[in-house]
Amino acid sequence: MRLLPFDYAVRNLGRSRTRLVLTIMASALVVLLVLTAAAFVRGMANSLVNKSAGNNVILMAAGSEESLERSQIPGSTAGIVAASLPGIKNRFGVTYVSPEIHAAIIVKDDKEGSRSWHAVVRGFLPEASLVHPRASVIQGRMPKPGKDEIMVGGLAAEMMGVPDSRVAIGQSLWFDNRRWNVVGRFTARGTVLDCEIWVPLTDLQVATKRETVSCLVVTLDDAEFADVDAFTKQRFDLGLTAISETDYYASIMKFYQPVHAMVWTTAFLIGLTGLFGGLNTMYAAFAARVRELGMLQSLGFPRRAIMISIIQESLLTSATGTLIGSMLGMLLLNGRAVKFSMGVFQLVVDYRVLLLGVAAGLIMGVLGAMPPAWRCLRLPIIEALKAS
Repeated sequence: MRLLPFDYAVRNLGRSRTRLVLTIMASALVVLLVLTAAAFVRGMANSLVNKSAGNNVILMAAGSEESLERSQIPGSTAGIVAASLPGIKNRFGVTYVSPEIHAAIIVKDDKEGSRSWHAVVRGFLPEASLVHPRASVIQGRMPKPGKDEIMVGGLAAEMMGVPDSRVAIGQSLWFDNRRWNVVGRFTARGTVLDCEIWVPLTDLQVATKRETVSCLVVTLDDAEFADVDAFTKQRFDLGLTAISETDYYASIMKFYQPVHAMVWTTAFLIGLTGLFGGLNTMYAAFAARVRELGMLQSLGFPRRAIMISIIQESLLTSATGTLIGSMLGMLLLNGRAVKFSMGVFQLVVDYRVLLLGVAAGLIMGVLGAMPPAWRCLRLPIIEALKAS
């Protein structure tokens, strides 16, 4: 089959600069939108899935599986579990059992409460650093019990809607009519831990006026989840239920599936709008080239060869828009913080997301060229040459 020279498609790009710019903008917009949707879903999934360690198990009050904040178990349960459940990871005599309080509270700017913000707070003991190895102190130190000190996550400021300098070391926040000084900053990138404020467990118990804890996070060594599950069913007096950390956050991901569907649907509809806009642009462009296409057929070029040249022309345009959209996506989206009910997560533009955006842009280039080109090429050669 005799093909048209590739530079024929390249030269045609400059015939209408307005059409070229509009087509590139449409491709870039579609790619940017697909990247936004994919980065949103990817970031939310990472914040929930990456947090979970495969050998971590959460013990909470029976009947509170859907919300750790509602769970309340006696603080003494941690010692009972550590002593009675074999197979828990142990290092230098320290058992990997972390009693924790999970609470959503309102923190204030000052004693009078001139400004207030919602914050996610976690009460912890030193064992928390063992069961949550992704959390690490990057500035300052861990807060000491009884000193009204707190440690702030890297995305806590985003969660509260304040500048990061507002929660820097040396700053203070108010809750429970007390001033709490920020003495440390920690990071747990890619997890929901990163948006939390950590408070010594006993101090948070006093502040929230409770003697109980929300849950125990246990890291297993030789034991398996079935062993922990059997333990909770045998010890009815403790009133516990066990769920692996992986399954717990997977259930939260399932809860947010409608949000994911809405994001993808919105991206699809706007992408479809961009595709139709590209089709209209292509129809207008090729309608003025009917005689040219008819002349190419009369010179012996088959319709398939002309169609390939037109697709090449469209792909060059859409590839340019795809490149622009991908660069904008990496610059504007990657790492941007987004608030949701569980806290804050960061948009993730990784190679999978980029491949999806590039595929969307190139598919748009092919689909945008074929219908208008076929409409022009199906005319008999004589009619095409007579077209005005």
